[in-house]
Amino acid sequence: MSLAADSPVHSSSSDDFAAFLDGELSSASSAREEALDEDGQSSSPANEEAEDENASCAPEEEDEDEGDLESKRLKRPRMEQLEVAECFEESATDESLVHNSEASTSKEICTHPGSFGGMCIRCGQRVAEESGVTFGYIHRGLRLGNDEIVRLRNTDMKNLLRHKKLYLVLDLDHTLLNSTQLNHMTAEEEYLWSQTDSLQDVSKGSLFMLNLLQMMTKLRPFVRTFLQEASQMFEMYIYTMGDRQYALRMADLLDPRKEYFNGRVISRDDGTQRHQKGLDVVLGQESAVLILDDTEHAWAKHKDNLILMERYHFFASSCHQFGFNCKSLSELKTDENESEGALACVLKALRKIHHTFFDELEDSLDGRDVRQVLKTVRKDVLRGCKIIFSRVFPTQFQADNHHLWKIAEHLGATCTTELDPSVTHVVSLEVGTDKSRWAVKHNKFLVHPRWIEATNFFWQRQPEENFPVSQQKNEGSVPPNAE
Repeated sequence: MSLAADSPVHSSSSDDFAAFLDGELSSASSAREEALDEDGQSSSPANEEAEDENASCAPEEEDEDEGDLESKRLKRPRMEQLEVAECFEESATDESLVHNSEASTSKEICTHPGSFGGMCIRCGQRVAEESGVTFGYIHRGLRLGNDEIVRLRNTDMKNLLRHKKLYLVLDLDHTLLNSTQLNHMTAEEEYLWSQTDSLQDVSKGSLFMLNLLQMMTKLRPFVRTFLQEASQMFEMYIYTMGDRQYALRMADLLDPRKEYFNGRVISRDDGTQRHQKGLDVVLGQESAVLILDDTEHAWAKHKDNLILMERYHFFASSCHQFGFNCKSLSELKTDENESEGALACVLKALRKIHHTFFDELEDSLDGRDVRQVLKTVRKDVLRGCKIIFSRVFPTQFQADNHHLWKIAEHLGATCTTELDPSVTHVVSLEVGTDKSRWAVKHNKFLVHPRWIEATNFFWQRQPEENFPVSQQKNEGSVPPNAE
């Protein structure tokens, strides 16, 4: 059954939000029923149109029983609506109580906080102009106005902070897992066909054959431990550029018991911009959101929230997709190191960010911004290092505009174009340059540019001896972080 047809999201820390949506959707149905009673009619063109719209909100894959269940949920008896309202009142904050009390008693003017199937979720009237943002992943056809989104985010934020939690938005492919089409698998990967795990209990496996999607998926090492521990610190979302069917199937593999995401699964079908991801469809304040993704340009408007992940290239098709002329982890019959891989390292960084945000800052909790904490923690990684580059970028190139220069500074290093005794690292592609020979002569670190990239991915200074500069300019044939 599609999550899009389930009840609205029930956040572990957002009971107000869940109850509000459920109550408002039910109230909209009640308002339509009252209108029928007053007119003394059982159906009209307007009502038939509303029913058609509600019917179109159901996913195509739903069977008849699920459709009946959805219909009954939207037309539940008034007594059940009162019970939902009572449950809402028990869990809501004072602000929410006042807001919903006024909405239920006032019948003069409705601000139309949102719509469902083209009808206001509060008064049941048809909404002429569409404004706000569609939250189809929460409930198909649900659209919330900008003011209501702000109110819900503020309310949910208070609840989260009370539980010492922040928000974490997670990419899927190359971050938590790697998938390949079956017809893209190489001859050297044929052995995987006999090593796939059972779909009966996916919590015990990591390699799955998905015949319906004609796909094979490999979960990244350490991912289950990562999700379990991260869930103690964050309310988590999945956000993928894959379609909804793929997103939901991957969520089932990662979270079969619905412990971590609980319906917060966003696909490209839910975004508001083509080829871009945005926090406008996430019901969390930007000042409390962290993002894990392998693609920086997908988050053009939210780079300050982003933690860039090293890509997980398990399948050969993944290496080819990004232009790597090397064997994949699967072809080498190896994998990332579970305890020292990308997810284990980034979990340590997340713990530090969470601890700093809640336990080390002295200003008011309400005014804190996780983006500032992220910058502070990142700048500790290469603090005390002074770096000079040698033939890493063209002579005429403005050095401080190069991405490696910027990464090094973000990690807390000082970058320079002039040699002096305070320089600690020479970053070069060749051993024969003047600066490279100077580094050797003066016992300075001479490292390959990948040293900076690896340090950035793993949030800790990497051993310099693991990134030597050789006579060859070409990269090795082994994917990064292979055992």
